[in-house]
Amino acid sequence: MQTWKFFLISFSALLPMINPVGSALALLPLVGDAPISVYRSLARRIAVDNIIFLFIVQVLGSAILRFFGISVPIVEISGGIVICGLGWSTLNRPDAEPKTTDEKSSPRAPADPIAGKYIQKVFYPFTFPITSGPGTVVTMLTLSAHASVPIITESLLAHLGIALANVAVTACACGCYAYAPTLAKKVSPGTIHGIIRIISFITFSIGIQIAWNGLSTLMSSAHLLPRH
Repeated sequence: MQTWKFFLISFSALLPMINPVGSALALLPLVGDAPISVYRSLARRIAVDNIIFLFIVQVLGSAILRFFGISVPIVEISGGIVICGLGWSTLNRPDAEPKTTDEKSSPRAPADPIAGKYIQKVFYPFTFPITSGPGTVVTMLTLSAHASVPIITESLLAHLGIALANVAVTACACGCYAYAPTLAKKVSPGTIHGIIRIISFITFSIGIQIAWNGLSTLMSSAHLLPRH
């Protein structure tokens, strides 16, 4: 039950942060008019890197917070503000057509689909920050802090739910990356921008909810402090 609960919470929180459709459109102009095999190979490599990257953040999240002496409510407030800012900036970003590089100027794909310049960009910028940016890292830190409870069994089950959500959301991004050129051609720009706007609004709302959770916890604890 604990695993399913944290899976649903983590999936709903990470999905708008990673934003598979928006991230695929951001990847498109960087890869350009490459063969579909390049996109599929890159999608698999990026997926593996993203899962490992977020898993490391998840495992070390609580230790990082303890090292710097940061409480969970403070992380929720600051993380909520960051997420709100990301959602607001995307929500108000001017519409732009997804572009690909000119076929004449793009290099011919090498024998290894992701050899050369592509493999050097698998982690940066394809994995971070295009797939998992600062908002995703803050969200994972917050989820990890909530999952780390004194009862070992419950903590392990909660972290398992977060890890499964990480894999599920990354799989969605992998599918969008593998077919990014097809996605840009089949779906009209207006529909794409509409989807991005809706996801941005959800991201903004999630940021407010996370910040409010931290603020309400601090307010409750303030009432319990002894008055002088």
